[in-house]
Amino acid sequence: MKKILVTGGSGFLGSHFFEYLLNRGDEVICVDNLLTASKDNIKPFLDNKNFHFIMHDVTIPFTIYSDEIYNLACPASPIHYQNNSIHTIKTSVLGAINILELAKLSGASVLQTSTSEVYGDPSIHPQVESYWGNVNCFGDRSCYDEGKRVAETLFYDYCKTYNVDIRIARIFNTYGPKMCINDGRVVSNFIIQALKGQDITIYGDGNQTRSFAYVSDTVEGLVRLMESGFRKPINIGNPNEFTIKELAEKVIDMTNSKSKIIYMPLPSDDPCQRQPDISRAKEVLGWEPIVDLHNGLMKTIDYFWSKI
Repeated sequence: MKKILVTGGSGFLGSHFFEYLLNRGDEVICVDNLLTASKDNIKPFLDNKNFHFIMHDVTIPFTIYSDEIYNLACPASPIHYQNNSIHTIKTSVLGAINILELAKLSGASVLQTSTSEVYGDPSIHPQVESYWGNVNCFGDRSCYDEGKRVAETLFYDYCKTYNVDIRIARIFNTYGPKMCINDGRVVSNFIIQALKGQDITIYGDGNQTRSFAYVSDTVEGLVRLMESGFRKPINIGNPNEFTIKELAEKVIDMTNSKSKIIYMPLPSDDPCQRQPDISRAKEVLGWEPIVDLHNGLMKTIDYFWSKI
């Protein structure tokens, strides 16, 4: 049994992740300020003797000793992270410092969930870890993009200066059950609109692309990365690329919806292409996604049917 600290553990990805750890037999300490997370994600586990919940904001220093730390704390959907942009960047930067200080103090291995957003609107395709990115530091998404980039720098510097045992996962679009209904991400938006028979809203012409990873694949990638001892960034995502229009049409078909597609202006700094090169993950972790988009969407649609 390991004692594992998961920050941001009450969110969509975090709740799937700590459930995986509990099923594996670990003791889990979940730290979350619940600003964007759902209490429903932790309620089923509160009676589990190996699960502990602490309501706390990672921008404020704290002390918890553990064997491993997974830092998932930060809103990941544009609606949430743009709602309070200053707190978002504080979560990424001050949160990273506090987590790294904790790892230095306790000797814990620590994994940072970074993001494909560090690549910005990429000028190379697909994106490899050696690419430095194309990010607007004054844009609407900058609080998230640049916060995550700074966090990576902090992790690298703590490793170089104090030999903190770090991992960095650059996560690409992840979806699945427990996504918030109102989080504004494209998969949940399309499914909710289709199930309600509403117009499906595409921003831009729909030809921009994304790569969608089912949540169980992402969780498996994070666990393998922690166990690998590899200290350089690794892309964790599904390399199968779809246009946003293709996704909308697939959701309409799978839900037997009569929804129509409408088009709205593209938000500023929205990337035109997003596809991970996962060669490093395959080589170092022996990992690649196993859930295709159709099967992942079926599970996600079934979940949202029960919520609306």
